[in-house]
Amino acid sequence: MSATGRAYVVGTFDTKGEELGYVAGLLRDAGHAVTTVDVGTSDPDARAADVGRGEVAGDDAFTGDRGRSVAAMSAALEHWLPARQDVAGVLALGGAGGTAIVTPALQRLPVGVPKFVVSTVASGNVAPYVGSVDMTLMYSVTDVAGLNRISRRVLANAAYALGGAIGAPEPPASDKPALGLTMFGVTTPCVTAVTEAVSDRFDCLVFHATGTGGRAMEKLVDDRLVEAVVDVSTTEIADLVVGGVMAATEDRLGAIARTGVPWVGSVGALDMVNFGAPDTVPEQFRGRTLYEHNAQVTLMRTTPDECRTAAGFLADRLNACPGPVRLVLPLGGVSALDAPGMPFADAEADAALFDTLRERFHPTDDHRLVESPHHVNDPEFAAALVAALDEIAGGRP
Repeated sequence: MSATGRAYVVGTFDTKGEELGYVAGLLRDAGHAVTTVDVGTSDPDARAADVGRGEVAGDDAFTGDRGRSVAAMSAALEHWLPARQDVAGVLALGGAGGTAIVTPALQRLPVGVPKFVVSTVASGNVAPYVGSVDMTLMYSVTDVAGLNRISRRVLANAAYALGGAIGAPEPPASDKPALGLTMFGVTTPCVTAVTEAVSDRFDCLVFHATGTGGRAMEKLVDDRLVEAVVDVSTTEIADLVVGGVMAATEDRLGAIARTGVPWVGSVGALDMVNFGAPDTVPEQFRGRTLYEHNAQVTLMRTTPDECRTAAGFLADRLNACPGPVRLVLPLGGVSALDAPGMPFADAEADAALFDTLRERFHPTDDHRLVESPHHVNDPEFAAALVAALDEIAGGRP
């Protein structure tokens, strides 16, 4: 830990004061500088922590209505915590309300800053709480409602985990620029070939295009931790426009537009939408072309109209990017399932995808559409992506 770095212990001291004081004490006893932060919403005059709730939120979080107060405190902490210059790591405790208050602020902290939350909701769907950052949620087992033989052990584990993370030596950094790549199972040969071709010049960060993967990559772009992108697998857009379970948000490619990071990309796996096990496929899609990828993932072939919608989304987002862009189209097929004799081979749907991109993408001196006759997983297509990367990112020695 740096000389100025501190462990922040955050929670609602009006309801969790004993537990928060316990973990803060363990961290102090281990030699860590600690700042406690109260984000309770019931009493603006109480000051049970180093930083009182009024210092975080002023009077905005004390409306008398619990739901509005929780939302206001969460928004205030989301601005207050990332502005601190001495955050070495954060440990938060909470039930459903406390977890909702603290986690948006933790999502705003840079990747690499340790973030631990002991929560009663950690055994359920935690995606809204974790977002796309390296946050650790620990299930509290018992409620966070007093100290007992179970809670002391769980809370101590969390405190010592944060202390260990804060005290760990900094891993050696690569002197190569970071390159973000998106991969899906059906585009793996392409991404593997690109990575092997450029790994001597780039530190390759591969993201699984499952909705969260794309958001994680773009957070690093927003944080200026990625210097170029090879976005092979834009499949999350198909899930977004059709209603699959691995969807991007409307902000897909927003980080590229905000930062101007050089972007090379394609339409990998835009031939498919993801659902869970076969019995989870929505009724309106039961008559469609489906493929059971495994027991937990069912893929659905996109129609020509869906391909047009996805292509329009992609083209519009790329047109808004100020930096260099190379959109490379694999005319021989966009995934391992989209090839002659394979279940998703559909010339009409592929034509709708490619034709819409030709119509909607606006070429400029630095925005170019490149057409390759090859399949996305052919070595020649990977070589075309590498050539485009070398052109706009200088081949980065």
